[in-house]
Order: sequence, then structure tokens, then C-alpha cells
Amino acid sequence: MDTNRAIEIANSPIMADVKYNGVPVYIQHVDEAQETARIYSLAEPDQEIEVPLRSLAEPTMAMEVEQMACRATDTDSEG
Repeated sequence: MDTNRAIEIANSPIMADVKYNGVPVYIQHVDEAQETARIYSLAEPDQEIEVPLRSLAEPTMAMEVEQMACRATDTDSEG
């Protein structure tokens, strides 16, 4: 996950769909210098861990990008 996006999510009052190893998590804090985030699983909020930002994902965003790529491919093949 991009550092700026992680900060945006951490500062937002709206819960974003973020996953770590497929598990829904909440971003508690982002350390820009270390490129890490302190997170906790929504199922276990008392178990905070520090993880690399690159290990966090927004599944809905990835799906949208994939769908856009498919549409671009479909358009290219029609011509």
C-alpha cells in the first residue's frame, strides 16, 4: 500500500476495507520513515502489530483496477 494512502486511511473517520494476509485490519498509525503501519485485526483489537506498508491491501481498489484493465483490453480487441 502507498504511504500516502495508508496515512489517509489512518486519519479518516470512515473505516476502509484494508487487509493484511487476507484478514481485515484497522490502521492505527503509520510510520512514514520506516514505511510501516501499526495495525490490529478487527477480530482481535487488543493484538496490535507493526507491519510493512507493502503488506497491506485494499481489496476493492485492486478489483477496480483489474476491471478497468479488462475493459481496456476489451476495447483494444474490438478495433
